Amino acid sequence: MNLTNYFNKVKYFIDIKKLAIIAIGFLCPVTLFAATPAEDLTSTGFGIAALAIFIIAYAFVISEEFLHLRKSKPVIVAAGAIWILVGISYALRGDSHTAAEALRHNLLEYAEIMLFLLSAMTYINAMEERDVFNALRTRLVSTGYSLRTIYWISGVLAFFISSVADNLTTALLMVAITLAVGAGHAKFIVVSCINIVVAANAGGAFSPFGDITTLMVWQKGMVKFHEFFALFAPAFVNWLVPAVIMAFAIPAKAQPNANKHHIAVKQGGFVIISLFLLTLAMTVSLHQFLHLPPVLGMMTGLGLLQVHGYFLKRSLQRKLTATSINATLETRDDAFDIFNSLRRIEWDTLLFFYGVILCVGGLSALGYLAVLSQTLYTDLGPTTANIFIGLLSAVVDNIPVMYAVLSMNPDMSLGQWLLVTLTAGVGGSLLSIGSAAGVAVMGQARGVYTFFAHLKWSWAIALGYAASIWVHFLINGDLM
Repeated sequence: MNLTNYFNKVKYFIDIKKLAIIAIGFLCPVTLFAATPAEDLTSTGFGIAALAIFIIAYAFVISEEFLHLRKSKPVIVAAGAIWILVGISYALRGDSHTAAEALRHNLLEYAEIMLFLLSAMTYINAMEERDVFNALRTRLVSTGYSLRTIYWISGVLAFFISSVADNLTTALLMVAITLAVGAGHAKFIVVSCINIVVAANAGGAFSPFGDITTLMVWQKGMVKFHEFFALFAPAFVNWLVPAVIMAFAIPAKAQPNANKHHIAVKQGGFVIISLFLLTLAMTVSLHQFLHLPPVLGMMTGLGLLQVHGYFLKRSLQRKLTATSINATLETRDDAFDIFNSLRRIEWDTLLFFYGVILCVGGLSALGYLAVLSQTLYTDLGPTTANIFIGLLSAVVDNIPVMYAVLSMNPDMSLGQWLLVTLTAGVGGSLLSIGSAAGVAVMGQARGVYTFFAHLKWSWAIALGYAASIWVHFLINGDLM
């Protein structure tokens, strides 16, 4: 590309009208169904009203921290209102089928992802209930390592654990370790929290199970299971670059508070870990070899967990009877009930996901896709567009951002699909509010890890972001 063409693209990019189209498009992404609606209804009163409803609802989502209004509530209401407008729009044109079929397709799409996440979250909650994570935390706290060593251990663990568990759970687990060992060392807590957030987001980018966005890309067949691992090195560099820079802020010989408290994994905990790994293997195999939806493997694995829960409960009951202890199973600390793990699932997240999918599906049926696709992937080009998407995910949740890309379904090479998977996954680390992990850690380390404390190190995280893209082009250049 010569300089003249490049600056022409830059000039186009900063045009206010084009920027508005891009921003609105990513706040209001579209689903794979109805990518080319029967009619362009974006300029009608119903189309404009639907767009306004979603923007208002998303404004409430962004303001959740200040209003204390759960993010699922406004988008669920908005979803209903938008689809009513879609139905009226098509009905007035004599079409009584298109809107209903589009809605059913959106519901099927949501059901597959929701049941997948339901199974995964239940397993994570069951392992938490069996003290698997608490045992890991207390083991690390009592090791006697220096603060800088624990900084590195927590970062490495966050990176790898988040590839099979969600980044939110991983971040909360590792931050609990940080707070336990770093009491009285505010600077250590801040840089460790940032390190964990970056590592958790980066670790989720190279695995289909690591993040909702990678799960969506995998389920849509844009990237095969084994192809995600081409992102391992770029994702690792994304974490390693800022981690090395921030490590110098921790005194080399600083020691944590001594803590010899020990927590053991409860009965059945290691079996649950084994079942979870078996479930992941079964899910991948069914999708890879039989081309069945991944949700089938996960739900089958959930059934195996329920069966294990039954035998575990019977085993504990027999112990009570044999020892003649005057207590019911339900009142004991080691009692296990799979439905308690189900009840502790992050329903707000799952319902938010429902609202987003239906909102954006309704806007898709009204025809907001063509202009956005033309602006990004034709005029700017896929590389520039995909890098911009990562920057945008630092402000806008990466779920609707990735949904926008999947909905546009641009004609891209495998390397470009991997690039957008990487940038959408790690771009949220640039700001503390850019990912669920960052927001959750701000709540857990309230008053120490703050938006501005994270912002102080955003330049280092940006270097990691740029380095990860460079490494991707370096080692995956033949895929571009």
